[in-house]
Amino acid sequence: MIRKIPGLFLVLLFVSALKAQVKKAPEIREGEGPYTQLIIRGVTLINGNGAPPIGPVDVVVENNRIRQIKTVGYPGVPIDPADRPKLGPQGRELDASGMYLLPGFIDMHGHIGGRAQGADAEYVFKLWLAHGITTVRDPSAGNGLDWVLDQKTKSNKNLITAPRILAYTAFGMGSKEPITTAEQARQWVRDNAAKGADGIKFFGANPEIMQAALEENKKLGLRSACHHAQMDVARWNVVQSARAGLTTMEHWYGLPEALFDDRTVQDYPPDYNYANEQDRFSQAGNLWKQAAQAGSKKWEEVLDELLRLDFTLDPTFNIYEANRDLARARLQEWHQEYTMPSLWRFYTPSRISHGSYWHNWGTEQETQWKENYRIWMQFVNAFKNRGGRVTVGTDSGFIYQLYGFSYPRELELLREAGFHPLEIIRSATLNGAQALGLDKELGTVEVGKLADFVILDQNPLKNFQVLYGTGAVSLNEKNEVVRIGGVKYTVKDGIIYDAKKLLEDVRIMVAREKSDSGQTIVQPGASKKS
Repeated sequence: MIRKIPGLFLVLLFVSALKAQVKKAPEIREGEGPYTQLIIRGVTLINGNGAPPIGPVDVVVENNRIRQIKTVGYPGVPIDPADRPKLGPQGRELDASGMYLLPGFIDMHGHIGGRAQGADAEYVFKLWLAHGITTVRDPSAGNGLDWVLDQKTKSNKNLITAPRILAYTAFGMGSKEPITTAEQARQWVRDNAAKGADGIKFFGANPEIMQAALEENKKLGLRSACHHAQMDVARWNVVQSARAGLTTMEHWYGLPEALFDDRTVQDYPPDYNYANEQDRFSQAGNLWKQAAQAGSKKWEEVLDELLRLDFTLDPTFNIYEANRDLARARLQEWHQEYTMPSLWRFYTPSRISHGSYWHNWGTEQETQWKENYRIWMQFVNAFKNRGGRVTVGTDSGFIYQLYGFSYPRELELLREAGFHPLEIIRSATLNGAQALGLDKELGTVEVGKLADFVILDQNPLKNFQVLYGTGAVSLNEKNEVVRIGGVKYTVKDGIIYDAKKLLEDVRIMVAREKSDSGQTIVQPGASKKS
C-alpha cells in the first residue's frame, strides 16, 4: 500500500485499482523445451532492425541462444536438404515452412492484473504469451514489489508460464513517512535499488523531489518511467523530467504542457475536479489543441531537445481509444469469451473504478478526442521520423482494453499515426529492448541473443489483425468467409508455447468463472436478461 505523499495523489488513485495482491501464477511447467538444440525450419524472418523480410530461413538455437541464422533457398523453389543446418541427436526440429518469425514482442506498460479487476497472474500471463509478448515491464508494481520480484524470478527460471518481467516500483511505495525533501527522495531511490527493482515509475512530485530522485536513479544505473499527472505537471513537465534523467515517458501527459506557448496551465473549467474521473478524462481530450502548433518554433524546440536527450516515448494509444469510439471498445468481439466477468464489471460506469467514467459520454467528447489523437499522433510520428525512439505499451486492464488483445491494436494505431509496418515491428521489439537496456539480449533475431520469437502462419506486415488471438476475417479460394492468423507459437527462453492452447486455457477460465459466479457480459444500462 502506498502512503499518502505530497504531490503524488495519482499514485493513491491509481493503485486503489490494483491494491491487494492477486493470485500468483501456478508453478506448473508448460511448453516444450528448452532443448540443447532447436532448429526452426523454413520461416520468413521479419526482424526488429527495420530490415525487409527474408526467407526461407532456418534458425538454430542451442541452450536458449541463437547460434545460426541461415538462408536455405529462394521463395517458391524446393529447398535442398543438403544445404540446411544438421539436426543433432538430441535436437528438436520445428517445421515452420511458409510461416513468419519475428523477435518476441515487448510490452513496455503491462500491469499484472489487479484484485479489483479479478485478473489473476495466470490469466494475464497466458493472454500476453498467447499474443507473442515475451517481455513485460510492470510499471508501479501494483501487487507489491516483493510479489512482482517473486514472479520475475520464477519466470526467469521458467518455473511458471509467464513473460520475462521487469519491475518498476511506483515512486514512494513502501515509504514509512511522506517524502518531502530531496534527501528523503534520494534515500528512497537507493533503498528501492537495493530491494532489486529494475527502475521507478513516477507520477510527478514537486520539482526538488523529482530532480533529486531522477538524478539518483540515473546515478545508480536504473531506468525510469513517468506518467506526468495533472496534479504536478504545471510545475514539472516532460522536458524537465528528460533533462533530469527520465528515460521513458508514458502516455502523453506532460508533452502538451511542455509545448505551451501562450499559457502555463491547462484551460480547466471552473467546476473541474480531478478526483472526478469523467472531468479528468473529458478535459484531457482538449489538451493537445492548447499546445503550440506543429512546425512552430516551440514545437521544433521540444522535439529537438528530446531527441538530443535520447528520450523514449511510450504512447499507449490504445488505452485511450474508447474516448474517441466508446461503442467500438465495449463491443470488441473477444470480450464475450476472454474477458473475466469481474473485469467487465470493473470496466462499466463507476465513480470508483479507475478509468470507468462512462456516465455521460457521447458525440462531443468523442469528437474532441479524435482531434486530440490527430495532433498527438502527428507529434509521435515526427519524433520517430527524426530518429526518436517510440515503443509499444498497452496499459491493459482498464478502459475496456484486455491483456494481450490490446497489443495488436496498439500496432494498428501506430500504423494510423503514419508508421511503416517495419517501423512498427521495430518499436515492438528492438526499441523496447533498447529502452529497457536489454538490446544485447533481446529485440532482434541475431546470433548470440536469447531465443524469444513470435511465429504465425500469416504475414503481419499486410494486416496486423492477424496477430489478434481471434484472428482476422478473410475470404478463401472457395469463396468462404474464414478466420486466419492468430499467433501459432510463442518461444520464450527457447521454450515453445502453443499460443492457441494458452488462449483456450483462458477461455476455459472465463467460462468457469461465469458458471461459478452466474455473471455474464452485459452492456451498461441493458437488462441482465438481454
